[in-house]
Amino acid sequence: MKVTVDEDKCCAAGSCVLAAPDVFDQRDEDGIVVLLDAEPAEDQHAAVRDAAAVCPAAIALSDV
Repeated sequence: MKVTVDEDKCCAAGSCVLAAPDVFDQRDEDGIVVLLDAEPAEDQHAAVRDAAAVCPAAIALSDV
């Protein structure tokens, strides 16, 4: 799995961080998403899919 984020479309709600905290974080100054792991381990895939489901505008997933 390959994860990409579009910071311009991030609404800074933090739902992605709650769903997959090992893969996503937020900038302190404005809450915009920070991608910590663009190719998460398989045990993280379900959480990353949940994060993408709550924020489909800013998070995109693809197969590697």
